[in-house]
Amino acid sequence: MLEELSDLGFSWRDIARMLGVSVPAVQKWRRSGGVSGDNRVQLASLLALCDMVKQPVVHDIASWFEMPLIPGVPVTPIDLFAQRRPDLVLEHALGPNDVEETLTAYAPDWRDRYQSNFEVYIDVDGAKSIRQKEE
Repeated sequence: MLEELSDLGFSWRDIARMLGVSVPAVQKWRRSGGVSGDNRVQLASLLALCDMVKQPVVHDIASWFEMPLIPGVPVTPIDLFAQRRPDLVLEHALGPNDVEETLTAYAPDWRDRYQSNFEVYIDVDGAKSIRQKEE
């Protein structure tokens, strides 16, 4: 299963993060096996989820897992899966859905947690710039 995930483009770091283990643990599994039952289930669940998402919607599944759900909020499908919420990953992929509802199901306080005091705006020269929000 690890080789299949690697073939899909997942890094050992991302696999470890989604399963809640260390990178050395994933490397050890790759060399000598010894994956616990729970981790085997999680690996199989991730592969099955990738299969469901990849076929109809996404071609580069590993890159898709790394993309934030919405700009400015650093929550990705990797984060959702790491919190044992494959249902939210699937909902996000297969939509149509309200991404804000998905974020609220994942972290009810996401608006406060990821609030920024800065904004991007178009300056007089037509270029994008950043400034502190006015209160």
